[in-house]
Formats: sequence, C-alpha cells, structure tokens
Amino acid sequence: MTDRSENALVQTHCDEIREAEGIIIIHPNWWGQPPAILKGWVDRVLRENVAYRFPADDDGSGLPIGLMRAKAAIVFNTSNTPEEREYTVFGDPLERIWKDCVFDFCGVKNYYRRMFRTIAGSTPEQRQTWLNEVRDMVNEHFPQNSL
Repeated sequence: MTDRSENALVQTHCDEIREAEGIIIIHPNWWGQPPAILKGWVDRVLRENVAYRFPADDDGSGLPIGLMRAKAAIVFNTSNTPEEREYTVFGDPLERIWKDCVFDFCGVKNYYRRMFRTIAGSTPEQRQTWLNEVRDMVNEHFPQNSL
C-alpha cells in the first residue's frame, strides 16, 4: 500500500499526522462509535506506511510497528448515556476503539480520554467546568502549549 493519496487534502493530513508531536480528538459518542465522517478520516489518514507498518516479511496478520511520533493523544467525548449504563451495558466501546485499536496500534502509548456526560441536561455552569477540565488536561499533557 502506498503512503500517498491522490487527494491533496488527505495527503496533507497524512503528512501532518506523521509529524505531529501530540494529537487531540473531540467528538460525540454516536452509537458507541465516532461519527462516520471521523471514522472515514481515520481510514484515509491513519493508514499503513503513515501511522503504522508491518515487518517486511509479514503479510499484515502480525503485530504492527507504530510510526506515529506523537508523544501523547487525548480524546474528548460527549455523551447522553449515563456512566453506569455505559459501563455495565456497553462496556465503553470508545475506550477500546481509541486506546487499543487506534493509538496503541499506531505507536502512541500515552493516551488519555475524558467523557463529558450527560450533555442534554447540562447547565452553562457545568459546560464551563468541562471546558476548564479540557484546558487543564491539555496543559498537563502538552505543557509547552499552555492555554
């Protein structure tokens, strides 16, 4: 598989993610998954020879070698599913997707995630508190970019 895309914007994103020292992703919880447009971005950008590769003698069924140089990744999610239901009924699928299936696969070992819930009934004061938490997490994990 080539590490070049015929789409100039996708290629720009591939080049940028390859060089990124840190990654922040923000999205709602949609059916226990990222929205389809974000999933499509992951499929097009975090691809073989950009975000990971397999050893030369591997047919793609072995363990990948992560190529991303990012020292950390943070994912912020919003949800209307209460925390207890998320864990007991669904098992927190977003944690598995981002931690194990994306960032660990691509070599990013320092992964952090924060779910903000329940959004539908939140107050302006609660949302401000959440924004303060976002600022604090970003400053903690990317201190040179303090907000």
